[in-house]
Amino acid sequence: MNHSNAPEEAYHEILLNLEKHHKWFSKSIPLIASENIPSPTVREAMISDFMNRYAEGWPGERVYAGCKYIDQVEIKCIELAKQLFKSQFVDVRPISGVCANLAVYSALSRPNERMFALSIPNGGHISHGREKFSGTAGLVHGLRVEYFPFNKEKMNIDVDKTKDKIKKMIEDEKDAPKFVMFGGSLFLFPHPIKELANFLKSYKVVVCYDAAHVAGLIAGGKFQDPLREGAEIMTLSTHKTLFGPQGGTILSSEKYSEQIKKAVFPGNTSNHHLHSVAGKAIAFAEMLKFGKDYAEQVVKNAKMMGQALHEKGLEVFAEDKGFTQSHQIVMNIVKYGLGGDIEKDLEKSNIILNRQLIPGDTKAGRHYMNPGGLRIGVSEVTRLGMTESDILEIADFICRIIIKKEKPDKVAKDVSEFRESFKNVQYCFKSGEAYQYIKIR
Repeated sequence: MNHSNAPEEAYHEILLNLEKHHKWFSKSIPLIASENIPSPTVREAMISDFMNRYAEGWPGERVYAGCKYIDQVEIKCIELAKQLFKSQFVDVRPISGVCANLAVYSALSRPNERMFALSIPNGGHISHGREKFSGTAGLVHGLRVEYFPFNKEKMNIDVDKTKDKIKKMIEDEKDAPKFVMFGGSLFLFPHPIKELANFLKSYKVVVCYDAAHVAGLIAGGKFQDPLREGAEIMTLSTHKTLFGPQGGTILSSEKYSEQIKKAVFPGNTSNHHLHSVAGKAIAFAEMLKFGKDYAEQVVKNAKMMGQALHEKGLEVFAEDKGFTQSHQIVMNIVKYGLGGDIEKDLEKSNIILNRQLIPGDTKAGRHYMNPGGLRIGVSEVTRLGMTESDILEIADFICRIIIKKEKPDKVAKDVSEFRESFKNVQYCFKSGEAYQYIKIR
């Protein structure tokens, strides 16, 4: 290799791959439950000069000069989030949902104390995980993580068994959890906050809720309302059923505001990605205007996806409960193969979704690289304007790969033709091409 040309070759290779990615996604069906597509206006914010500025601290209390307009945007972002979620306090600085959770752990607890969350195969997120699984709670903050008892038939937390487990910990072991974290990554139905909140608070256990996946549905009034149901602190991601840039946010009562502010800065971040704050602000405004209609269509699409795949013979979880009340559906596909293998075949077909650990996988010896399940999210296709009739077509594409074992290149061609009708971002003030590659060099 001629090393004198290597940097230039790498430069062109990187840009080429960026363009290829945009082209590929414009011809694909994006069904990753943790992803969405931002509006052109959010993308504009993300490439602004805010991208390379510093504003450590709280608005009006910055460590750096030059924050006159940055402060105005961040204050507006906070105001919009307060309005959207009806929250007394909001911190929009966390740079991800994981960092938001870590800030809450730091605000509420010290290493070696206990928290409650779902196990990963039952829907918990890795940020709730134990140290031996390299989970954020255990590995980074040193918490001892206890698992909520889980009802696999109802795909939800078991209320009575949770009460029994916590009573035993408190009364027999004298070792109460500092807080519980409702919410998760595999998240089909509202969690029983109302049924458990008063019980938990009677033992001085703080009630937290990780809304990373369902924040847009909460904002749109289509899932549950954690802060009114008893949650004292809520964390969220801004890029799943919310359609902002990647980032995090923390909401709470004023009671926890100072603890959270200090845990975020200087505890968890220095500078907090100011272009992302601007993008969040725009997304919050979009959600206030369009969120109700968007959330309603997301849930309709998810239910239709579950029904359609079930009718074609796939084992979709929670049939007796209408499959889902969120943006997700989950399938057990071991009858046709394993999740990692089928995920790859679908990707070759330009259908982008993810393999999923499901209840029973660990006992069966399956692991996250090739588990027994697949998870589908309809957040992004809904934002592209798809409705129930389009979901039926997507379900057919999926079954052509999983059940009929058609060649991926044949399905990919049909997927590309299908996508021709869905080019623009919907539910926003200024529509535009969803995967347009913009050159500014």
